[in-house]
Amino acid sequence: MRLEQLWGTRVPLIQAPMAGVQDSRLALAVGAAGALGSLPAAMMDTQRLARELRALADSGLPYNANFFCHVPPVPDAAVEAAWRGTLAPYYRELDVPLDAAGGGRRPFDAEAAEVLEDFRPTVVSFHFGLPAADLLARVKARGAMVASSATTLREALWLQENGADAIIAQGLEAGGHRGHFLDRDPARQSGTLALLSQLGGRVSLPVIAAGGIADAGDVRAALAAGASAVQVGTAFLLCDEATTGPLHRARLQDLAAPTALTNLFSGGLARGLYNRAMRELGAVNPKAPPFPLASAAMAPLRTQAEAVGRDDFTPLWSGTNRKGCRTGPAAAVVQALAAGWTAAG
Repeated sequence: MRLEQLWGTRVPLIQAPMAGVQDSRLALAVGAAGALGSLPAAMMDTQRLARELRALADSGLPYNANFFCHVPPVPDAAVEAAWRGTLAPYYRELDVPLDAAGGGRRPFDAEAAEVLEDFRPTVVSFHFGLPAADLLARVKARGAMVASSATTLREALWLQENGADAIIAQGLEAGGHRGHFLDRDPARQSGTLALLSQLGGRVSLPVIAAGGIADAGDVRAALAAGASAVQVGTAFLLCDEATTGPLHRARLQDLAAPTALTNLFSGGLARGLYNRAMRELGAVNPKAPPFPLASAAMAPLRTQAEAVGRDDFTPLWSGTNRKGCRTGPAAAVVQALAAGWTAAG
């Protein structure tokens, strides 16, 4: 059975979950337009998660609930001190107390699983592998399709062997955090079409292409390379229903602006537009604590800089391909992408 039939959508398109720049409003708008909307849960406490899931469930639309499943690292005081020392000049410049701290990202745990058990999401997707077997069993007991990101063939095979129902093939073009969990060196990863080619004939599960898909032509290319569906994020960042901030929105409209993988904002590699922090500290800084600990010291700088209209320390997540990134309703983005299936079939 085709994925859109399993999901109950008009087209096999997932709006990528994008923590920090969306809530259930974007997922609902995408769902109403005939695709699968996603709710990113990594930065939500259990109370907010329950409220957002309730809004999706009450709509009667299919939806995807997305979680991170990283293993939180043990904080190291020396590493944290070195990182804050690196950032100290910016703290002084912006008159921010050096001990100020921001929030982080939580993995899928028993508390989140308990909240999820009150709902029946169509899909539950994961980033950074899969949760522990007992937690995964609780998700599957609700009847959800389980999908997870793979950046290499090795990761895709591991997901297939450990309980995933679908593979999200995340190419290097994708914005936001890399979903790698076995092959962490981006030199071992590849673009979306190349990754689809590597998975062809080796993976028996449905494959969802993610990264660099911005218009109908990109959809057709992904289908021709063996994808059963596509996942698109960057094209939705300027939509009316997204919560993308004004500084981020302004930068996204420069289609020629370069992106890079950086660890500055969370400690994990993620693709975003260049800004002052990336230029002056280097996109990848060895002093940054491991994911997600780097964000605690960086977040206060972001808050203070944004208050005076600067994006110096803002994670400006973006994929490499922004030609489909448009203002207006999310339904228009879905419609533009859906033309890829019409032309293909």
